[in-house]
Amino acid sequence: MLQSPLFAPLHPVLADFHVAGFPTLADYNALLAARRPAIEALSGAEIRFVPQECGRLPFERQYEPRCYLQGEVPTRSDNWHDLLNALVWLAYPLTKAAINARHYQALIQVADSSSQRGAVRDVNTLLDESGVIVPYANHFSGIELAGLLRDFKWKELFWQHREQVRPHSAQQEMDFYIFGHGLYEKALQPYIGMTGQGLLLAVEPEFFGWPLVQRLSHLDALLAKHLSDPEHCRHTRDLSPVPLLGVPSWMADNEDPDYYDNTAYFRTGRRAA
Repeated sequence: MLQSPLFAPLHPVLADFHVAGFPTLADYNALLAARRPAIEALSGAEIRFVPQECGRLPFERQYEPRCYLQGEVPTRSDNWHDLLNALVWLAYPLTKAAINARHYQALIQVADSSSQRGAVRDVNTLLDESGVIVPYANHFSGIELAGLLRDFKWKELFWQHREQVRPHSAQQEMDFYIFGHGLYEKALQPYIGMTGQGLLLAVEPEFFGWPLVQRLSHLDALLAKHLSDPEHCRHTRDLSPVPLLGVPSWMADNEDPDYYDNTAYFRTGRRAA
C-alpha cells in the first residue's frame, strides 16, 4: 500500500522506519532525533511530537501556537492521519514550518482566534491537508503545461502530452508530489474522484533527472520560500485542482485514452467555464 507511487515523497522517510506494528510517538521522535540539522519551527523551537490535549485550551496550548512557540506537534496514538502528518514533517520540514508560521501570524492578528479563520488560514489549511506540489519546466516541448493544468485540459495534459508528465520519462517537464497528509490518508484507498490542490512551482529542466531525495529537498526549500512571501497563497484560487488518478503510471486504468473522457472526474472546471 505505502509502496504505491502516490507515496513516493514519503519513501525515503519510511526507509528509516524499522518498527513492528503501528509506530508510536517514541518512534516518530527517534527519527526526529536522528535528523541533522534538527527540524525546527520558525520560532527556533525544535520540533517534537507530543500527546494531544483535549478540552478548551489557552491560546499558547492550541495546536498552531503550541507548535510554533514550543515546537510541540500534538499527535494522537494509533491514528493514520497523525502518522502521515508526522511523516510529512520529516519529508518536508521547511514547508511544514512555513505553514505553521503563517497560521500563527494569522491567529495573532485577530482578536478572537477561536472563531475567525480568514482566507489565509483557509488556503494554508487546504495546502496542508490536500496539497500537491507541481514542479514544471517548459523545455523539450515548448508546451505551456502549467496552462493546461490551470485550464482543466486534462486529456490534453495527461494523454496528448503524456511523455512530458510521465514520471521518469526522458522528456518529462512536469511532476506531482503529494504534500497534504489528509490526501495521503485518502491515498490509502484511492478512489475515482480523489483530487488534490496543486501549487505550481517553476524549476530548472535538470530537476527531473535528479535523485528523489535531492528533488524533495529542493521542492521543500522552494515552497517554503514561496510561502515566506505574505502575498503568496492568500486565497484558495491560488491552488489548482488536480485529479490525481490521471497522473500517468499512478493507476493502471489510465493507460487507456478513454479513461480521460470521464467528465464527472476530469471536470472542465471553473476557469474553462
